[in-house]
Amino acid sequence: MARRTARPVKRPSAFWDTSALVPLCVRQGTTPRVIALYKSCEAVVWWTTPVEIASALARLVRMKQLNSSDWAKARKLATALADAWSVIQPSEAVRAKAMQLVDRYDLRAGNALQLAAALVWCEDLPQGRVFLTADQKLQEAAMLSGFDAKQI
Repeated sequence: MARRTARPVKRPSAFWDTSALVPLCVRQGTTPRVIALYKSCEAVVWWTTPVEIASALARLVRMKQLNSSDWAKARKLATALADAWSVIQPSEAVRAKAMQLVDRYDLRAGNALQLAAALVWCEDLPQGRVFLTADQKLQEAAMLSGFDAKQI
């Protein structure tokens, strides 16, 4: 009888906006759903995502929604999670797409760069590709761009 060699099962990839990743680092109402999604989808992120997560965590501390101990744990978790991400690096292509997106959709620069990075990731073929975000305006723009955009 022939023996099958076990192959690692590769999870499908999804583009994760920063807003979809923060609930992995800090307990929020959406955390259980985000954990389930994270277990089922490899994360592809934009180059600035670690900075944006650090900014979100610092804002939570300033708003007194996160104490210094929980902040330290969240930063450590974010760093550990980032080791597994595929990162879209800055490029002329990302910048050019972001410039088009701010004209096409009502997006702030950061969100335009996130969506542009996702379009570079999928080589401008977003049909069937998942884009995850907690930002409604970004989710709508991603959907209009052709992604299977899900709001967390």
